[in-house]
Amino acid sequence: MFNKKPVVKEEKKLSLDGKKKKAPPELLRGFRDVLPEEQAKWDAVRDQARGMADAYSFGRIELPVLERADLWTRTLGKHTDVVEKEMYTFIDPSETQVALRPEGTASIARAYINHGMWNLPQPVKLWYDLPMFRHDRPQAGRYRQHQQIGFEVLGVQDPVVDAQLILIATRLFQDLGIKVSVQLNSIGTPESRQAYLTQLTAYFRTHRAKLSEEDKHRLQKNPLRLLDSKDPQTIELLAAAPQILDWLDEDSKNHFMKVIEYLDEVQVPYVLNPHLVRGLDYYTHTVFEIWQEGDAGDRAQNSLCGGGRYDRLVEVMGGERPAPACGFAFGIERAVRAMTESGSAPELRNRPKIFFAQLGDAARRVGLRVFEEFRKAHVLIAEASGKNALKSQLEAANKLGVAYALILGQKEVLDGTILVRDMESGAQETVDILKIVPMMEKKLSGGSVEAES
Repeated sequence: MFNKKPVVKEEKKLSLDGKKKKAPPELLRGFRDVLPEEQAKWDAVRDQARGMADAYSFGRIELPVLERADLWTRTLGKHTDVVEKEMYTFIDPSETQVALRPEGTASIARAYINHGMWNLPQPVKLWYDLPMFRHDRPQAGRYRQHQQIGFEVLGVQDPVVDAQLILIATRLFQDLGIKVSVQLNSIGTPESRQAYLTQLTAYFRTHRAKLSEEDKHRLQKNPLRLLDSKDPQTIELLAAAPQILDWLDEDSKNHFMKVIEYLDEVQVPYVLNPHLVRGLDYYTHTVFEIWQEGDAGDRAQNSLCGGGRYDRLVEVMGGERPAPACGFAFGIERAVRAMTESGSAPELRNRPKIFFAQLGDAARRVGLRVFEEFRKAHVLIAEASGKNALKSQLEAANKLGVAYALILGQKEVLDGTILVRDMESGAQETVDILKIVPMMEKKLSGGSVEAES
């Protein structure tokens, strides 16, 4: 005989109703939660964008998250990465093919047309702060749902608009404590690009064997995107490739030179980058990116913001009249990551300096009224009403770093008073509860007050 090993039964985790417990839900790949402790930097980015928008007279626009899919297939280009493999598309109950918004510019142009904005004083200056969706390969600072801020100017062709937008984008990041450089190029007009594309295609065909499969596809469908390749061998070949600036028509050259002159005037340094293109078909003339300095790594990781001119988009989409336009956009996630790497750490906006501790049901009832009085006075105050013990509430106050704690217990309710504790010194004073709001306003403003019992 031989000894059998005892059978160990796997213990099943049961829920309260006795059924097998399900595994907790997981986030989809490429999606994330933005937690409260991260919001200080998000607020800083949004505040900076809002300040720039106000300073330069941009009006905020909200756009639907869902649109007809052909809005993008018509405008971005059938052979762009976004349309070929990144859009979230589906058929809705009305049998319409729709898509989650992958970028904002086409929606802006659609809104310009739908609302007859050509009847407004030109240019029309719009900005947005909206979620975008792309089924892209998740990487550091890039998510399949990301929050994007964009600035768009429609209705004028003057190169001063290009320069102003580059200035706004540059200063926005600099004011967030991020060191950046401007990468600048011109891709001319579709007509002027034809001769260049012929030369570029001929050059890369002689080196086709060295191209990756993805770049071979680009060579056949969208050769201009080879300039944007991330493949090391293609990047090496680009050193000897034809440069688009040599093939610009006179109007395109003049437009680009004026952009450069304006940037020189406002002392915005730039790098002329002949390999810079934007990945969408609607771009013309000026294209630019804002890169984070201090890291010589992957360009895709360094690029914080991209933009350029798109003079024919409104016309291509069926607009009643042409509306030359220019704009830029950036992801908040990437900006926050750059702030972290730069050591820029803003404090939480509107951090409370007072904590309200309440002991017992009577104190909670009175506390609701007192809390409301502080709200009406626009004094921010924190609390932890669900906790009963004074010790645990004061521990919460310490973690928040408040200057003062207000303590309301059964005795104080009966006496019509409240305790004020200085969290740094530990000193306490008893105050008339009816006078607590103006007293705390004076304390927070640095004024001297006397305790009233």
